[in-house]
Amino acid sequence: MEVYLVRHGEAAAQTGDPRRPLTPAGRRDVERVAHAAATRGVSVGEIVHSGILRAHQTAEIFSRVLNFSAVLKEVAGLKPDDDPFLAKAELDTAATPIMMVGHLPHLGRLAALLAGADPDAPLVEFTPATLVCFSHHEQRWKIVWKITPAPAQSGVDRQ
Repeated sequence: MEVYLVRHGEAAAQTGDPRRPLTPAGRRDVERVAHAAATRGVSVGEIVHSGILRAHQTAEIFSRVLNFSAVLKEVAGLKPDDDPFLAKAELDTAATPIMMVGHLPHLGRLAALLAGADPDAPLVEFTPATLVCFSHHEQRWKIVWKITPAPAQSGVDRQ
């Protein structure tokens, strides 16, 4: 089974809008990554987000591009300073592929934890709009691939 961790796209500065929606560049980056994910055949049974506007907007873009027909869900445990062990417990028991849209430092800590590393020593760089695919096999999570919005390169890393 696969799990997809997504960092929200670039957000507006807090001084402009305290809700910090995605910037136009952030929307374009998320679109680019979502289309790359669709090309890879990504399909999920659930898309969840932190409830913070920029994460919700990122989840909406992925939902539209991936033709996800179910309702997006706001879940606890995905905010920047939340405990990654809570999200890992959710993923360890998930029955279908799931996409989690969240924030730093939480996503970096969660990715390290899933990979069996120290959650306080991030293993994956999550630039805005980065998508990382993990696969659960033989009771272990493994990083399979990563997509970034970087236009100057392929943006796809195989781990």
